[in-house]
Amino acid sequence: MSGPSPSERLGLHRSLLTSQLLQAGATVLAVAVTLVLGQIEDVALFVAGAGMIFVCAGIVVLSPRDALPSWLVLVAPVVDVAAIGVMRESAPVAGIGLLWAFPAMWIGSVFGVRGVVGVTAAVTALITYQAFDEMQRVAASTFVLPFTLAALATMSHFAAQRTRAQRSLLENQSAELRRALERSRRQEDLVTEVLDAVDFGVIRITAEGEYAVSNEAHARLQASTEPLGPASDVFAADGITPLDPRATPFARARAGETFEGELVWFGMPGDDRRALNVTARRLPSREGKDGGSVVVSRDVTAEELALRAREDLVASVSHELRTPLTSILGYLELALDDDDLAASTREQLEIAERNAARLRELVADILAMSAASRHGVGFALHPAPTDVAEIVESAVTAVAPRAMAHGIRIDASGVHSCRAVVDAHRLRQVVDNLLSNAVKYNTRGGGVVVSVERAAEAVLITVADNGPGISPSEQARIFERFFRADAVRNSSVHGSGLGLAISRDIARAHGGDISLATAPGAGSVFTVRLPQKEEAQSWSLTS
Repeated sequence: MSGPSPSERLGLHRSLLTSQLLQAGATVLAVAVTLVLGQIEDVALFVAGAGMIFVCAGIVVLSPRDALPSWLVLVAPVVDVAAIGVMRESAPVAGIGLLWAFPAMWIGSVFGVRGVVGVTAAVTALITYQAFDEMQRVAASTFVLPFTLAALATMSHFAAQRTRAQRSLLENQSAELRRALERSRRQEDLVTEVLDAVDFGVIRITAEGEYAVSNEAHARLQASTEPLGPASDVFAADGITPLDPRATPFARARAGETFEGELVWFGMPGDDRRALNVTARRLPSREGKDGGSVVVSRDVTAEELALRAREDLVASVSHELRTPLTSILGYLELALDDDDLAASTREQLEIAERNAARLRELVADILAMSAASRHGVGFALHPAPTDVAEIVESAVTAVAPRAMAHGIRIDASGVHSCRAVVDAHRLRQVVDNLLSNAVKYNTRGGGVVVSVERAAEAVLITVADNGPGISPSEQARIFERFFRADAVRNSSVHGSGLGLAISRDIARAHGGDISLATAPGAGSVFTVRLPQKEEAQSWSLTS
């Protein structure tokens, strides 16, 4: 069985020292009172008893705190009990027996039930022995004092038990808290190391809008943008539109907003600028309190400059291609107007004209996409009150010959008159793309259903076909630029992969969007949603 721990030995020494000092002090008071009252019958015996108590207290005081001799723990209270008995024998009427309360309480607290029984038996034996000489004077104390001491010792025992239990509980809790604190420190160090290792800035904003935690990358980004000018030199994604200080991503995040992938430029146009991609997300609440938000920022200057260089190159090349293509088509039309052409020559010229026209359409799509990318805000619109049904019917009429050549039926019975404020030219481009795809990628002998209807606060244009449909893995990318499905790339159907991307950008520039409902083998349904503005509604009612 292992001995007491260092903390237990220290507590035992402190308890014994306190008991001895209190008992020595009470003995000094008892000696003084007894001498004043003259109740000592045998002075030498009385002094010997008191001296035993003082010597025992001195030994305890001089004993080392962390190496208390085990024999002293048992000998000290036994000596005190015997010394008090000697003092009581020399002064039986002075009430010296009350001093037995000190060793009795300490023995009960340290040795438990055995100590209580032992000290009670010892004190009873001493009192009984002394009672033979002076029965009349000590008869009452013979029966009362041992039980009183037993009660005090028992109370000390239970109090000591509770104290030890509380001390043990506190020590366990303290150890658990130390372990939890150590785990928390290790986790904090790990999180700090991870955050400092990444190349994007991370900052936590409290619910009050104060910056709480940030990593080294954020400090580097902040240091790289500060020399570019004041806080007002912040521009939107197009790099041209200045942002109000309250509209910058960090100001919006401090105000509690959430957003994804906000692009901002720091520095004046033409200077050495920096582009940051910023995302803000709310943190989960804890105990009913707002957790604040975390802001992640990344330097995308190199990527943005590369994208702009690519867009400029594509736009420049496309623009240069458009002029000779226009000339080629013009001369082909003039050549085809000649009635003296041989049939074989005419056929070859028609093939060249069709391919040149397709190339012109591709160049037009690329130019439109490049223009939208350079502006950064989508297509420039020129909205005006228009009947959407007329735009759709005109597009159906234009695609009808091609549909007839493929044996595809177009049902436009669901096209109803719906007036709205839209850019008729751009909207016609959207409908042309959707109808062209519905015919181009449909099965021979299939059908296309077109409808225009008014919803609660929008105009809906729907183009549905019963073609092969789109696989789930490709649906998420169907609106990406230059994306073409595997089945289409392996077929003879031509396309640039820009039509749907351009159509979606035009719809979003109107404040709406395009949705897709499809399944393999079940056809595809494209729905264009155009929000119905108040002025369009009032114009529709008065027209």
